[in-house]
Amino acid sequence: MEKPKIILLKASGSEEFPKDFQKKYHTHIFCQRGSTRFIFNNRTFDCKQGEFIFWLADNAISELNFSKNFKATILFVDKQLLSDNYPNLNTATDAILHHRVNPILHPDKINKERILKNFQSLYSKSLETNNRFYNEILKLQMQLFILEMWDIFMDQLERRNRTLQSGTLYERFVHLLDLHCMKNREVQFYSDQLHITAKYLNQICKANTGITASQWIQRYTKDRIVLLLENKKLNISEISDEMGFSSHSFFTRYVKKVLGVSPSEYRNLVK
Repeated sequence: MEKPKIILLKASGSEEFPKDFQKKYHTHIFCQRGSTRFIFNNRTFDCKQGEFIFWLADNAISELNFSKNFKATILFVDKQLLSDNYPNLNTATDAILHHRVNPILHPDKINKERILKNFQSLYSKSLETNNRFYNEILKLQMQLFILEMWDIFMDQLERRNRTLQSGTLYERFVHLLDLHCMKNREVQFYSDQLHITAKYLNQICKANTGITASQWIQRYTKDRIVLLLENKKLNISEISDEMGFSSHSFFTRYVKKVLGVSPSEYRNLVK
């Protein structure tokens, strides 16, 4: 039996989650009562009442625990359905990547209502299987869902960026990475923006995180390449141009360096 593409449920614990949900579904949790704790990318997170969790499929989630009074509305979206219907909005890339690192959203009252309405709208359309245009309608509703959620994510990202503008040198470097790593991959660019030497910027990053500025730049760039390659609506030349590479061959060499395979080979691996 084919697994459902959209699942909406009220849950009080993970025993109600679909089997292998971390591999098959993108998970959206709106905590309505109590709290939950989990480890994500080797960091411990706590989500409490009124907050929202977003886990992409294949994220490493462990030690998931719930308070006794936990209650949440949870939406599971088929991995392929979501990735096949990304709108062509590269401005949302930063919001997606931000939530790969910071999976908890703190929505205001209006956005809480928008989240729940968005959950219900997508789920309701997924049930209309007798409609002769079902597949087309579901794809359009999926795109609308993504745009609505991205708009909410962008609100939080913009608030975070305003805060980081007055932070430490390391925090300001991370903020600059968020803004510019699509097209700027040299340490010198960021050190010039911060009015310090490239050597000192590497020392700051090494002291704060154990890895250099150049390693951070490569990580951020790699994440964006992966995300763009997973969007099958963009061809490889468009991605190369979007990221400011001088030629398609240079982009291919860079991708091989960071991913170990060419752009087309990577796309074949994630089919």
